[in-house]
Amino acid sequence: MIRKRIALLLIAGAVLLLLLAIALRFVLQPDRVAGFTLSAIGNALGLEINAAGTNEYQLLGGPQLVVRNVTVREPGATTPLLRAQRVLVSVPWSTVRSRGEKLDITRLELDAPILDVQALQHWLSTRPSGETSLPTFSNGVQVDNGRVEGGDWRIEAFSLALPRLQPDRRIDARAGGRFGTETLSLQFNLAVAMTRPASGAGVAVVGPITAQAKNWRLPARLRASGPLYFDDGVRIVPLRASLVARYESGDTRLPFAFALNSPLRYRDDVAALAPAGLALRGEGVVPNLDASGVAAYGKRMLLRFDGRLAAWPRAWPALPAPLNASQSPLGFSTRYLGAADLSDPAELHLQRDATRFDGRFRIPEITQWVAAATGTAAPLPPLSGHLTTPELVISGARLEGIEIELDDAEPKDAKAP
Repeated sequence: MIRKRIALLLIAGAVLLLLLAIALRFVLQPDRVAGFTLSAIGNALGLEINAAGTNEYQLLGGPQLVVRNVTVREPGATTPLLRAQRVLVSVPWSTVRSRGEKLDITRLELDAPILDVQALQHWLSTRPSGETSLPTFSNGVQVDNGRVEGGDWRIEAFSLALPRLQPDRRIDARAGGRFGTETLSLQFNLAVAMTRPASGAGVAVVGPITAQAKNWRLPARLRASGPLYFDDGVRIVPLRASLVARYESGDTRLPFAFALNSPLRYRDDVAALAPAGLALRGEGVVPNLDASGVAAYGKRMLLRFDGRLAAWPRAWPALPAPLNASQSPLGFSTRYLGAADLSDPAELHLQRDATRFDGRFRIPEITQWVAAATGTAAPLPPLSGHLTTPELVISGARLEGIEIELDDAEPKDAKAP
């Protein structure tokens, strides 16, 4: 009788274990786990998160979830905030036990994500104040082949390697990609460091960048640093940046160094440097100049600078007498409002002593003239405008009260800002 009862208990236990295994297999199917997890995260963030692809999960060493064909959007929105081919999220058991109140994540991986900046900004504007705390990532974040859509601009082939993100700890990361508009592209591969993940922390960026337009290319090495703020948009105040670069167009090669000191602000799809101080240094045909003013980029490029050349470069065509004898700096003002590739006409105002020029020019044409300049070449650059000077000595003849109209055959429909 006792053996019969033991046998029945063993059979009953085996049946219960089988039923429990079947129930766990049913309840913990990857799609069910993924659906439950994404729904919980979405409810906490006020977002709809869906995954249409095959999902995976594992529990060994901490819960890890892999979801595919992910779409994230605000409820009722037509444009997704984020899409990704694959997302991997792993968390420690402490995050599970706290039901998400403790924002600790082991690792996050995103494959081919597409981020819509306008949709992101709209969602952020709906979040209650004080909900800006970042989760920790003890084993980092990895983004591969991403894309950022910003309306008139985009970043393609974006990659991010962030080994660790923890409060009050230094951040070291590497970011690469290609920023582009209709007329300009900017390839970058940068090392990024931040004193801590918080507004007001110091940030530094170092690495190669290459700007390219239709008729020119500018490979450079960038160094930039300053305190970074996330409040009314994004600010680096002040930004200190330097470039060691080379302008390339056809057979032209012009190496130079450039330095900038200015507040940088980004808000409503507009980046602005104001007030900006800059310095340009070079050799040969590249002038040494200092200037101050404003630069902004949104739908168009705005440049407005006033400055001076300490001396007329020796490699440029020689000025006629008596202009060549003056030791005064050459003051200038330039105004540009147009395409980002700098192909539109710009205003130029020059003054040295009593000599004054007011006119227009195109930056690529002036750059080509500077590159081809020699001490014996024609002194007239490709400019259109009005020149006044008290006197000139040309071929031994002394002329007084000079007024000259320069016309570089600029198209009639070209309009300066």
